[in-house]
Amino acid sequence: MVGENLSQTDIDLLLSRGVGAGTPTRGSTNVDAQLYDFSRPRRVSKERLRLLEGIYERFAKSLEAWLVGRVRHPVEIRLAGVEPYSFGEFTLSLPMPCATFGFDVRDGNGQRGALDVGYPLAFLLVDRLFGGAGSPVSMPRALTPIERLAIRTFVERALSTLTEVWQDYVRLPCEIASFEASPDLLQLGNREDPVLVATLEVTCEGVSSLLLVCLPFLSLDRFFASGDDGRVKERALSPDERRVNRTVIEDSLRHTSIDVAVRLPTAHVRMSDLLRAAQGRVLPTGIPTHAGLDVYVSGEPRFRGIPGRVRSQVAVRLLDPADIPDSISAGPV
Repeated sequence: MVGENLSQTDIDLLLSRGVGAGTPTRGSTNVDAQLYDFSRPRRVSKERLRLLEGIYERFAKSLEAWLVGRVRHPVEIRLAGVEPYSFGEFTLSLPMPCATFGFDVRDGNGQRGALDVGYPLAFLLVDRLFGGAGSPVSMPRALTPIERLAIRTFVERALSTLTEVWQDYVRLPCEIASFEASPDLLQLGNREDPVLVATLEVTCEGVSSLLLVCLPFLSLDRFFASGDDGRVKERALSPDERRVNRTVIEDSLRHTSIDVAVRLPTAHVRMSDLLRAAQGRVLPTGIPTHAGLDVYVSGEPRFRGIPGRVRSQVAVRLLDPADIPDSISAGPV
């Protein structure tokens, strides 16, 4: 570019890249330069990453709602990010001591994941579950066996929620297998094995802590190998299989018990008559014997009927589907 004048755009681009970044050529003003680490290539596409963020956002909100009822204080759980790492990198990110629960993924070819509860959150839960005020506590020590049992309830709920949010994509039935206070003793696989780590920030009453969810990539193969939306596609059933399924479903429905209740029409009775009422006395309501009845199924108005009798039993004959306004929400009496 000797002998040529630089435009203001070229000068701004040169300054933004810094000294030694090279001289921009004409036509390169729209280039979006990004760093790329060839030693650790990206394993998750942008589309999959957005889907993963949606999955763990649901995980955070569901766990947040459960946690509020346990600590009886406002709790906020926010997803900080979902990143692929090696197992060795994950263990290096854990503090010493740590509160990490290892869990088996029963349908994941013998794979094992980990859930690390940050110590600020762990001690807050211990304090609240044992009736404390929930004030911030900092203790640079490992959890005692009793404290681990208290935290285990939270971890079991977190793993149950994790299974629920993943059920449309991958079966992840998780079961707690171990607890480690030292990252070096955590055994989930080889240090080079790829894992997916979700980092969540938990805030409650001045306490800020991290919650790490580590899943092995091998247990998520179906998610990354499936279609665009990542959902598990069901196999098309043959005519014989559909016939068998229909028979099973019909049989289950026929043997299902539901609550059916009948509500009499509203009647007005004087308070004086009600006060004089005694056992065995009949109160006149003025309702004709042929008046229609509201029939409720599982607490919802479904039919109109009339009273009757079958042999020695009181019965109701169904006439028409109920036509009751949505504003009437009173249940059966």
